[in-house]
Amino acid sequence: MLKELQILKSHGIQYVRNLRTQPVSDLFRGRPVISGNMTFEEINEIATLCPTNAIEKSKGSIDMGSCVFCKECAFRLPGKISFTNDYRIASNAREKLVIKPGCEVSIRLDESKIRREIRRLFKSSLKLRQVSAGGDNSCEMELSAAGNVNFDVGRYGIEFVASPRHADGIVITGPISQNMAEPLQLCYDAVPFPKIIILAGTDAISGGLFAGSTAIDRSFLDNYPVDLYVPGNPVHPLTFINGVLDLIRGRKE
Repeated sequence: MLKELQILKSHGIQYVRNLRTQPVSDLFRGRPVISGNMTFEEINEIATLCPTNAIEKSKGSIDMGSCVFCKECAFRLPGKISFTNDYRIASNAREKLVIKPGCEVSIRLDESKIRREIRRLFKSSLKLRQVSAGGDNSCEMELSAAGNVNFDVGRYGIEFVASPRHADGIVITGPISQNMAEPLQLCYDAVPFPKIIILAGTDAISGGLFAGSTAIDRSFLDNYPVDLYVPGNPVHPLTFINGVLDLIRGRKE
């Protein structure tokens, strides 16, 4: 027993003590900040450069739901576009993912859009079924990391389960390919009411690089309201964890 304790002491603390306030590297690409004095030529230049058309061509706004965080726009216009290390960028309002020039306000959830039963039923325990709907396994790996010894999202009662019948909602990753459209619907139907839908990653939110492709079928999203959008390419575990906690418990600074 003494030997085991000595090993634990030598390893030190391996978990993140406070997932709500944990700082990340300055190199992390989170919420963008856009200058309000870009010229039309500069906006057109970076809009043309963007691989997913995430930059609005007339005003220069950046849609984090489409952005792949490649940072090419910031490389092209240093000093006018930068990406902060603010990872708390999840929202339940799709329009809040669009960052406008001159805006430096942190992303918040729209409290009026949160269904009462979500916090009443899932505040202390939330079981989720993750569905890879044509994903590339990057977001899937990050969601898996959310449950490892470092992040340990299970301490908040949030866990991924194997069966949709044991879940309170689904987390969709990937652009939703045609061959996954029906399995996604079957999975959703198997989740008991009330149930939530979370879109994790650029591909799930907008289709990403695959938007407009004939190989994807996103009609599922036309039929059901989305409770949480979690941007990222891929999603950082802290972005996902804090987004879910904001949804089921409310935001704490």
